[in-house]
Amino acid sequence: MLLPFLQVAMNIAKFITENMEPILVEWEAFATTFGAVADKMSGRELRDHAKQILQFVAQNIQTAETKEQTHAKSQGMAKTSVNEESASSIHGRLRYASGFTLLQLIAEYRALRASVLKLWEVACGEVSADSAKDVMRFNEAIDQSLAEAAVAYAEKVNHTRDIFLAMLGHDLRSPLAVVAMAGAHLSKVGAFDEKVHRIGERVGRSAATMDGMVNDLLALARTQLGDGIPIERTPCDLCEMASVALGDAQAVHPHAIFELRTEGELTGAFDRPRLQQLLTNLANNAAQYGTPGRPIVVDVAGNSDRIVFKVSNEGPAISSASLKTMFDSLVQLPEQEGNTRPRSSLGLGLFIAKQIAVAHGGDISVQSDAMHGTVFKVGIPR
Repeated sequence: MLLPFLQVAMNIAKFITENMEPILVEWEAFATTFGAVADKMSGRELRDHAKQILQFVAQNIQTAETKEQTHAKSQGMAKTSVNEESASSIHGRLRYASGFTLLQLIAEYRALRASVLKLWEVACGEVSADSAKDVMRFNEAIDQSLAEAAVAYAEKVNHTRDIFLAMLGHDLRSPLAVVAMAGAHLSKVGAFDEKVHRIGERVGRSAATMDGMVNDLLALARTQLGDGIPIERTPCDLCEMASVALGDAQAVHPHAIFELRTEGELTGAFDRPRLQQLLTNLANNAAQYGTPGRPIVVDVAGNSDRIVFKVSNEGPAISSASLKTMFDSLVQLPEQEGNTRPRSSLGLGLFIAKQIAVAHGGDISVQSDAMHGTVFKVGIPR
């Protein structure tokens, strides 16, 4: 039970320590209001790491702080132990596993804050001059615990999403291969009438578009899961690779005009499939946003220590604000900065292109203005 009415003010940290059970009862009671997700959980599961979180809060309040440490905590930059996962982080992960939403997790902390302050006020007959400082330290500690729980929760959400993307991309491969084979068969010259032939070509273009999306999804999942994009260098001819890459882009954009220009020594040890994906993505992007009917120029040049790819297209200049985010994942240009033709990507192409360039030890950049159009440049060391 709650301590009886006191005639002197009690330090909030001491109050939490001595009244742990009443506070936990209120925590558990609030958690039961979350409907179906809470109905399946025992009292112990509903309480989860609440006791350890409260112990952390009480200890944090009583720990001496410098002004610098107080300021860092107010900015959400408080130092945490690197040797041991906090009870707050574990709580965030377990709440995700139990089906709680992020809003419900935050609501738990909001209710905990209100419960402690309400019970403390009832127990204290008078408020000391230090009470305001106690409340401030208490709120800081609760906020720190909530931040750790929310970060752990978000990490689990992201990890689950990335595994889902990887599984989705992998599972789409087999049916996609069947669609591509059907398109190739239907579009075979002389095999069927002209109407069926055109349908086969459309099926083939759609399969090529989907194949690019699947490749980008798998590459995104690898980067997000922490593995990065694997690179395996083998001897290859980049001139031949570039021709195949533009063929892939042409399948998706049959009306686009691609011009390939090569110069210098273009044989060496590279990851051909990855560079083909990189160049195809850049070519698809140029066809997506370039001026219809104007050529897209692809330059591949090699010297003694470096390979340089350039993909240039005419079209509206890209704003400086958009240039800063072009290589982020799931980013597409606003319609006013490109044409309004149907989008055929997930907004991953440029992100994946950058990851492939970086995995090769290279870099990628972009320049855009009304006079010269948009030029992507990729440098890959030998």
